[in-house]
Amino acid sequence: MRYVQTADDSPLQLLTVRQVQQLLHIDRSTIYRMAADGRLPSIRVGRQLRFPAAEIHALVSPQEAPMRDDSGHPGGPPLDPVAATAAIEVAAKLLDVMMVVTDMSGQPVTPIVNPCPGFALAAEEEGALAQCLAEWEELASDTDLAPRFRLGPLGFECARAFVRDGSNLIGMVLIGGVEPADGAGAVTGELTRLDAAERQQALETLPVVARAIASARAGEATTTTTPLNPRPASVGA
Repeated sequence: MRYVQTADDSPLQLLTVRQVQQLLHIDRSTIYRMAADGRLPSIRVGRQLRFPAAEIHALVSPQEAPMRDDSGHPGGPPLDPVAATAAIEVAAKLLDVMMVVTDMSGQPVTPIVNPCPGFALAAEEEGALAQCLAEWEELASDTDLAPRFRLGPLGFECARAFVRDGSNLIGMVLIGGVEPADGAGAVTGELTRLDAAERQQALETLPVVARAIASARAGEATTTTTPLNPRPASVGA
């Protein structure tokens, strides 16, 4: 790690490309692309690219949510909307996908983060949001616990991972708005296009985000670095 002096004489900690690789688990070319398009904060030190340590760690660590008064809710609420939103905002930015967290009845706990144009278009149709909620509720009863993509009634694919409290399932983290692999979606072209590797990456990231949300709810330390693998530059979001 290198230090440089800022305008107010306070030292700025900088990471090398190799250190960012170790934190984000991505290759060098992806790091350079993300720095070039602004998805990763970076500065030039001579001919070398360096990355502000605090900002990189903030990207991969779920942000600590404010304390809440749960006196009227014995045991606390099942999910903390603030912590859940913070976690999916990080993942949605890095993967460049649409995400939402719901309870086990399919009701959203967070806003829909990074919605794709196709979802916004479909949501304007009468009854579309009701169809979404019904699909999310159906995902909660799916006996296949492993995340997988499935085609929904609005013509795009969704995948989910469960948020757990011990052996109990208390919520879901969903990725949506993904163009079907065969391109047969009702609003193809306005959806997020993922290749095979990006699909696998998204499915592997979902449980990581779910665990981060569960840890925040349990009051565990939320500053532990959680590796997330950003997808390369977007091609169809």
